[in-house]
Amino acid sequence: MNIEQFIQRAEALHKQLADLYQTASVLPWIPPDLLPQAFKELYSNSKMVQLAAEELYQQNEELLQTRNLLEAERLHYYELFELAPDGYLVTDLEGMILEANLAAAKLLNAPKHDLVGKSMLNFIRIEEREGFRGELNQLFESDRVRELVLHLQQHHGESFDAALKVAVVRNQHGKTTSLRWLLRHINQHQQQDLGLVNNDEFLSQERPISIYAKGENIPLHPLVIWYVRQGLVKLSTFSETGEEVLIGLVTSKMVFGSGMTSLPIYQATALSDVELVSINASEIAVTPILSHILLPKINQRLKQTESLLVIFGRRRVEERLHNLLQLLKQEVGEPVAEGIRLRVRFTHEDIASACGTTRVTITRLMGKLQQQGLISFDSKKHMILRE
Repeated sequence: MNIEQFIQRAEALHKQLADLYQTASVLPWIPPDLLPQAFKELYSNSKMVQLAAEELYQQNEELLQTRNLLEAERLHYYELFELAPDGYLVTDLEGMILEANLAAAKLLNAPKHDLVGKSMLNFIRIEEREGFRGELNQLFESDRVRELVLHLQQHHGESFDAALKVAVVRNQHGKTTSLRWLLRHINQHQQQDLGLVNNDEFLSQERPISIYAKGENIPLHPLVIWYVRQGLVKLSTFSETGEEVLIGLVTSKMVFGSGMTSLPIYQATALSDVELVSINASEIAVTPILSHILLPKINQRLKQTESLLVIFGRRRVEERLHNLLQLLKQEVGEPVAEGIRLRVRFTHEDIASACGTTRVTITRLMGKLQQQGLISFDSKKHMILRE
């Protein structure tokens, strides 16, 4: 029964009781004092029900009016969200897309319904994903809006430079519930106007660039951080027996420096021709955007070091070699028809030092893997790992 039917029945009942009460009151053979007390109370309660029904009806009308206003406001903000000229996304804490407007769908070259449920990592270049994860982890530490410049990759389309603003959404208890993103396509001129720059361009801007040939040792200074524009650098130390121990592989867009380690012996060697940008440590303290850019890169280096420590901790040499090859595939691998090709040639001595074993042992194990068809080599002696 709806509210209107309830009110109609309450009014009809009250009218019937009123008529009955009036009729009973004027009958000459029934003394007024003999009118049952229960009948009077029934009439009085009926009046209260009628008043309550009228009040309930009024409240229901107000609720309907409020709901209509809220719905109109919801539609208004939905239209603002949907038809905004900039791309808007709502994601969960892991970057999984929950909502997207038309502009975001157009920017990412994907239908709206296809975006929902996809991770934002799908639209970020592989080499920038680690830094993006670092940015996500830092978001929850502050409520301020963060600004990023990333090179996004459209779904089955072209790549483009984008300025992103992201804000954390918290519930009434202060718990983070979602992230809101604003995406804008920008060109280089707009980046300068906004005070935003591509990370690579910013780090290379007005700073000295040094070039080292494959095999050269790179000089290290505690107050200098090297940024790799191009190439691959091997970081190593030496054991008590004088054997070289691999402690890092620094690829393009990563950083290294003796100030980032406490090892007394620390050596950097170019595994290919490399271009390095010199950044003075004192500049980081007075340039917030510089520390903002470098922090995810330093974090990336620390994670790689942890991976190498795990490899060293394996008891069997075969396991160490397997884990090392998987790490190399991730760090310097590129897809080819036969599998994943390592962009840099590694000698058996290099691999042995990373695995903490002898070159003879690595030569034997590599031969075994090659016989099993798990690895092969191209015409330039680059290793290819089967997927």
